[in-house]
Amino acid sequence: MGFESMLTGFEVVFAPENLLYVFLGVLIGTVIGVMPGLGPTATIALLLPLTYGIEPESAVILLAGIYYGSMYGGTITSVLLQLPGEAASVVTTFDGYQMAKQGRAGPALGISAIGSFIGGTAAVVGLTLFAPLLASFAVRFGPPEYTALTVLGILLVTYLGTKSVPKSLVAAALGLLLASIGQDPIEGTARFTLGMTDLLDGLDFVAIAMGLFGVGEVLYNLERGAEGTMVTNKIGRLWPTMRDWAASRGAILRGSILGFAIGVLPGGGGVVSSLASYALEKRRSRHPERFGKGAIEGVAGPETANNASSASAFIPLLTLGIPSNVVLALIYGALLMQNITPGPQLVSENPEIFWGVIASMYLGNLILLVLNLPLVGVFVQLLRLRVGILGAIAVMVTMVGVFSINNDTFDMWVVLVFGVIGYLMRKSGFEPGPLVLAFVLGAIMERSFRQSMLLSNGDLGIFVTRPISGAIVLIAVAVIAFSAFRLVRSRRRRDQDERRSSAEVR
Repeated sequence: MGFESMLTGFEVVFAPENLLYVFLGVLIGTVIGVMPGLGPTATIALLLPLTYGIEPESAVILLAGIYYGSMYGGTITSVLLQLPGEAASVVTTFDGYQMAKQGRAGPALGISAIGSFIGGTAAVVGLTLFAPLLASFAVRFGPPEYTALTVLGILLVTYLGTKSVPKSLVAAALGLLLASIGQDPIEGTARFTLGMTDLLDGLDFVAIAMGLFGVGEVLYNLERGAEGTMVTNKIGRLWPTMRDWAASRGAILRGSILGFAIGVLPGGGGVVSSLASYALEKRRSRHPERFGKGAIEGVAGPETANNASSASAFIPLLTLGIPSNVVLALIYGALLMQNITPGPQLVSENPEIFWGVIASMYLGNLILLVLNLPLVGVFVQLLRLRVGILGAIAVMVTMVGVFSINNDTFDMWVVLVFGVIGYLMRKSGFEPGPLVLAFVLGAIMERSFRQSMLLSNGDLGIFVTRPISGAIVLIAVAVIAFSAFRLVRSRRRRDQDERRSSAEVR
């Protein structure tokens, strides 16, 4: 079945129009990865309306290419400017920029491209092997299992994927509140509509996403302006030496495995996987003092891990219908726009989408390797574009695009309102990611919870008496307990440090 299914996927990908979408996706992804501050989330949010008029498999192939392509592009500014093109490339600045200052920008960029190719391809192989198995297992999922899974997803998103857990919880709570606007999914009564008929169907996910990540990011970046100083305009030799290979091969192998595992978790994503890989390589090294001063394994491991995680993140989306990070939530929204709901039935009902996306990643990673090694100098020139020009074009495309979906001016107002909210959230240290994911997962969670209560006549025991949902609930409790333990321990350490400081003053 697997071989025949993959042949179906490659038949989809090698259709001329889909070949074009693979190329466009990875090219756009690389370009927006190079542009500091734009990132895949904002770009995909802005492009969502444009995918409405193309075939579903083509839309997902394009958006997926932008996602993992941006992981490649973000490396260039991290190494040359010490300014990450997107969040997952933050860790690359630690050693990549130091290598550039030492005249080794070429090997840093070369090992990043090669490690990214290996990690991304390894993760796609894992996706090919494990996604169908998980999809067949997920057919057993009922409303209690989906309720438990969405609760766990929201917990992991707020705990793993962001800096401040309290702020993430507040953002997630706001997302759950916004998800409840509209008609009750069981009774059909209006909720929180303020008497507005436009809100009876709830808030449009695309409009919220385009506002928070499109307009909001543009406003924030316009205020912040361009930062960073180019180390060198001459990249030099890109291919790593044998000594570089020897130092990096273990980091690439470990980064592939670690990135794949973390990418599957809700809230894992590129940031967490790259940080975990960097910490692992520094801990394993015989000379940890080299890290932060130009250690090539400090570039190879994180870059491999964040590309591996970007591929494996598609597993819960395609098999369970649960987006594991914000970008996947946007791709989830793109499929909903096409009247396709991701989940266990996707592999049987829409095999062209399921296998087409997987096959496109094999080809996309190869195209990215070919693009990134010889064309680094060309991509560097994109840094000369002014943020103000890009921002004006982005806002114009956003407003036209959101109107074209439903031909409704109300959605344009939603974009503007959430653009301001997204800007204020970034200014005050709140990340909009948990809000969007909670908005998506909240609708699934409420519907599943209400159905579970109908099945059990209001007995909450249904969530712990069924084996799968009971195991997921146990994991969620463990996450909460571990979070509470870490919070108590950090407070104790802070109190001890304050007492020690007071004693020294005396």
